[in-house]
Amino acid sequence: MDKVVASAADAVADVGDGASLAVGGFGLCGVPTVLISALHDHGARDLRIVSNNCGLDGRGLGQLLGAGRIARAMGSYVGDNKEFARQYLAGEIEVELMPQGTLAERLRAGGAGIPAFYTPAGVGTQVADGGLPWRYTPGGGVAVASPAKEVREFDGREYVLEEGIRTDFALVRAAVGDRHGNLVFDKAARNFNPLAAMAGRVTLAEVERLVEPGDIDPDAVHLPGVFVQRVVELTPEQAADKPIEKRTVR
Repeated sequence: MDKVVASAADAVADVGDGASLAVGGFGLCGVPTVLISALHDHGARDLRIVSNNCGLDGRGLGQLLGAGRIARAMGSYVGDNKEFARQYLAGEIEVELMPQGTLAERLRAGGAGIPAFYTPAGVGTQVADGGLPWRYTPGGGVAVASPAKEVREFDGREYVLEEGIRTDFALVRAAVGDRHGNLVFDKAARNFNPLAAMAGRVTLAEVERLVEPGDIDPDAVHLPGVFVQRVVELTPEQAADKPIEKRTVR
């Protein structure tokens, strides 16, 4: 039951080329930066990433992106990552964008064993009708476009069918974790982390503080250890490394 591994490098050692990964975080909040850096050093290529966004230039998933390691990204926000935008528009990476709530529910559904569900989000748009550019040609044409999805009517309202997401691995960050993999997240840093963890067949969690089984009140657990296979304890310096995405001064 002890799921603690010696290092982040050991945790990602079997992530191979072409693997799919669900990654927690929102902007730079709650991002598993240590595991991402270990994956960068590991050298896996052609990764298929599912995450709300792809970090910032050189930070978070932006580290893998800048190294040309990501072949496909599923998310809801390109954001201020100029390299992400450049690679997408240059046809170097395939990108599937979707409503943020749809992304969250697709991850949750996959983790709960639900193959698909209906949602009103996206009805009447290219999300349902198809035609969203997934990959551009170097000349700016559309090389791959999204397919049309099934739309059904329930109680007089139309809904689009969305599939649950399952990935080979998941990378998440928690404030507290025990040796059995039970996790507690800190406020807004919870964001997509529990959902990403549920969607991964093998979930790796970096924790800022490692405690013994029983130290976490069962009622305080945000993600049960059944969803987590490997736990990495961060050093105090790693735990304190929390960059701010945008500073507002007045």
